[in-house]
Amino acid sequence: MHMMSRDERRRARVPERKNGGGSSLAAEVKSVVDPMMRAFEEFKATNEARLKEIEKKGTADPLLIEKLGKLEQAFAKGEEVSAKLTAIEQEAKKQKDLEQELRDQLDALELKLKRPGFGTPEATAELKRHHDSWARGMLTSLATGGLPTDERQKKAFDRVLAETKALGIQNDTTGGYLAPVEFVREIIKGVTEISPVRQLVRVRSTVNKSIMVPKRTGQFAAQWVADQGTRSETDGLRYGMLEIPTHEMYALVDISHQNLEDSAFDLEAEIRGETDEQFALAEGTAVVSGTGVGRPEGWMINADVASTVSGSAANIKDATGQANGLISLKHAIKTAYTRNANWALNRTSLGAIRQLKDGQNNYIWMPGLAQGKPNTIDGDPYVEVPDMPSEGANTSPVAYGDFMRAYTLVDRINMVALRDPYTQATSGNIRFLFYRRIGGQVMLAEAIRKLKCST
Repeated sequence: MHMMSRDERRRARVPERKNGGGSSLAAEVKSVVDPMMRAFEEFKATNEARLKEIEKKGTADPLLIEKLGKLEQAFAKGEEVSAKLTAIEQEAKKQKDLEQELRDQLDALELKLKRPGFGTPEATAELKRHHDSWARGMLTSLATGGLPTDERQKKAFDRVLAETKALGIQNDTTGGYLAPVEFVREIIKGVTEISPVRQLVRVRSTVNKSIMVPKRTGQFAAQWVADQGTRSETDGLRYGMLEIPTHEMYALVDISHQNLEDSAFDLEAEIRGETDEQFALAEGTAVVSGTGVGRPEGWMINADVASTVSGSAANIKDATGQANGLISLKHAIKTAYTRNANWALNRTSLGAIRQLKDGQNNYIWMPGLAQGKPNTIDGDPYVEVPDMPSEGANTSPVAYGDFMRAYTLVDRINMVALRDPYTQATSGNIRFLFYRRIGGQVMLAEAIRKLKCST
């Protein structure tokens, strides 16, 4: 296999595409090509040394394994760019999210400007009452030679006395108020891994409770006949109907109305964003492994999706340490489905596949960024799907095929938000109810296939 030189890589033509940030995707690709190709060359050399150690001693040097792990991390930036090339439409979503964030910030600023605070008539009147009480208390104290007995005057005196104590930030009234902490208007959130299944499957919209799709269920066979031979009916052509029902998922959140009014954040927008994220998470999980009962059917659950064994009881690689199982899986699919085929697997499985070779001693994972293409597994692009299982005994960590023809996802209703100020009114809460209706199931099982860790 010819490996491009550095000069060749630099001269490689990359299609000019614009990403969500406004800079060209081509420039981003070029910036990671050299580091990724160098990392890949070092990865291959380290893996070769690991294989020789295993062949010679029966076990690999832990330092080599540790180095492979570090090199895996070096591929991270290249994988980002590869994912952009595989699904360029994700850039539009990033731009949309950025615009939404700016809108949220403007809404929060507007809310803050409307919030009552210092300078309002109420605050001014309270400050005047305090000054009046303090002044009357001083006159009383001077006239009687003692402290005032009026409750409001005593409170005004206590407040002034507290302010005359030694100043320090340990106590709010003696200086703590003058040394405020910085409040960062950003909520720390861990990353929620959502399966990008929508870029793989066919997505349809409907205004009804389900969709019905005709399907051919049987074929006739053409027959040979003599010049004047008898021709009988070639029976066998049959049709059926597949129904994809829509299912509802929901989220219900109660928030006190004071929290909504006084929070530094626009909590209603925050809840909407969290709900949208959790709906996407539930959708991705269902499309991969849903039971089909009260939710979409997953392609990993459908009984008609066939499997190819890996050749090893608990690993993607076969008993010889090669990728023969993956290659067999790929060639078990009909040729027509391979023209638009993708691999679906999680990040852990991708790391295992990077170390595998075919029968000609070539690595099956190859970086394609030098040619302006996504990275590939045996020549086909892949999509990282976090909901796919990792390798293990009797698991199916990899799926391959034309998911667009195999699976249909149906949108009935996009997310609907209901704001209910009445149900929890006596508790001081406002109830938010969100719901969405989607459906999905395997329509053409022969278009995809799974790799099962088994012998």
